Amino acid sequence: MPQLGESIAEATIVNLPFKVGDEVEADQDVIEVETNKATLGVTTPCRGKIIEFLVEPQQSYPVGYVLGYLEVSEEDAVRVGANGGTVVETNADTQGYDAPSSRTILPTIHGLPVPAHLGGGGYISPRMKARMNELGLQAADLAGVAGSGAGGRVTIEDLEGFLSRLDEHKQTSASPMRIAVADAMRRSWTRPLATVGRPVLLDMLLNHRRKQTIKPGPTLYAVRALAIALSETSAPAGRLIGGKIVHPKAVDVGFAVEAEDGVLVPVLRNAGAAPMAELLPRYDELVELARQRRLPPSAQGGSIATVTNFGTFGLTWATPIPLPEQTLLLGLGAGKVMPSWDKEKEAFVPVTEAGLTLAFDHRVLDGGAAGRLLARVAELLQSPEKL
Repeated sequence: MPQLGESIAEATIVNLPFKVGDEVEADQDVIEVETNKATLGVTTPCRGKIIEFLVEPQQSYPVGYVLGYLEVSEEDAVRVGANGGTVVETNADTQGYDAPSSRTILPTIHGLPVPAHLGGGGYISPRMKARMNELGLQAADLAGVAGSGAGGRVTIEDLEGFLSRLDEHKQTSASPMRIAVADAMRRSWTRPLATVGRPVLLDMLLNHRRKQTIKPGPTLYAVRALAIALSETSAPAGRLIGGKIVHPKAVDVGFAVEAEDGVLVPVLRNAGAAPMAELLPRYDELVELARQRRLPPSAQGGSIATVTNFGTFGLTWATPIPLPEQTLLLGLGAGKVMPSWDKEKEAFVPVTEAGLTLAFDHRVLDGGAAGRLLARVAELLQSPEKL
């Protein structure tokens, strides 16, 4: 089996147009194979007679596998580099043997992006795809399957063995919410995502919150700060579609709310236009509706960014993943009391510091622009009375 592309580790036999005993010419397609990219032909290295096929239709074979044998003249054998042998393989990377009984071959895996025998390879043959479609499986479901094929690919035998072993474990059905979250994250991860972060002081925010009769959560402060920053320049929130960047009509910002067996993202419309005092009632209402999983359609989707407060779980740092339709996700970590040098007092004083992160689609935004946007958000959080 020849190497039919850099990322191709196996191919499926789809047709054997000749039979044993047939005479064939040089460079003639004697076997048709199918990869996950195209249907191709395996050609003869020289003219000769087919004396044996070692493969069967609809079966997959790795790169380097011996597909069959030709009987050729000694002159042709020498010309194609068979070292005077009388048997050569029908392989684009032709190798010769001293005797017809020598049938072993080392896989000719060159140019693959992973080394041979690496577990959990991502190469999927048409036969594997058909089986996965039958079972309702995604490529990500095979991440935990150790591949025994060439280039670490997962074979049908690996998959069936993995599935049979699953029956030994306790299994529960994934909820529709869990499946929806999994699908969204799978689609998000098809993009090159990156995360930048910096510390932010929360003392001013916490002092402002203490003075309020109805106390807004830290998430709402972050939503408002991000909305103002994006109102000043919405370019970082644009989505790359083909060769164009599509910019949002309004600064609608979502925020993550943990619900039963998943996360919902209610959306505050025009969050960049209304002050925080006006947003607070709607924010509290949406939090409660999300927890009850009763969000109205008007409060779902269409936001240009999301804010998540992972600090509520005691986390100081995280790299959350933006939704598939968004470019940005702002994260706020848990506040910790830290020593900070006060120049006027010439002494260390306690301050409350948290990690502020920004995950972004690197196709749309570079690190510098992401860093400047994050710095602006941190600056706005130092003036909570203006939010």
